[in-house]
Amino acid sequence: MLFTLRTFSAATLGLALGLNQGLAADAMIVWPSDWEVEALPQSQSQAGADRPSVQIRQRAVKKDDNGDPAMVVELTQTRLQPGHEVNVQSVLLEMRKAVQVNFVHSGFQSVCTKMKESTLSEVPAMETTCTITQNGAHVMTQTLVAAANKEMAWALSYAGSADGYAANKDEVLRIRDSLRLNVTP
Repeated sequence: MLFTLRTFSAATLGLALGLNQGLAADAMIVWPSDWEVEALPQSQSQAGADRPSVQIRQRAVKKDDNGDPAMVVELTQTRLQPGHEVNVQSVLLEMRKAVQVNFVHSGFQSVCTKMKESTLSEVPAMETTCTITQNGAHVMTQTLVAAANKEMAWALSYAGSADGYAANKDEVLRIRDSLRLNVTP
């Protein structure tokens, strides 16, 4: 069910943001000990002269008592091309569309909240939360957040089963609040 985080393509986001290769400081995430964390490697299809480089891509999974994923959090950080300005609202709209289209193709329906201003660390951001249903039953919730400054862009997604999201939302918000990005004026 938590396949939706895979619908968020770092390469697609990179193209929308106009990213290029370069060195970046790592975003710092303080993960609780009961989360399984993995750094996601870049695939060959993501890197290359015609495609941007993802600087950091991390995923963490919180499992329920049965060992099934209850909540998944994914963060992507990328470096912007010099002089490129990001329309964060448009990027979030594209992220939301991609997620909704993928749900429809998988037999789900989704309704998302109106995009609202937010922050990610100290960076101005936009966010939306989608409720995913199947045959009228709430099966999953996913929140999408996009943020950018003059040098970097970030996308944060967290999703869980209806029960998993409700049970872990406060912990995910604490993780999100502890996030420290390489904020450059």
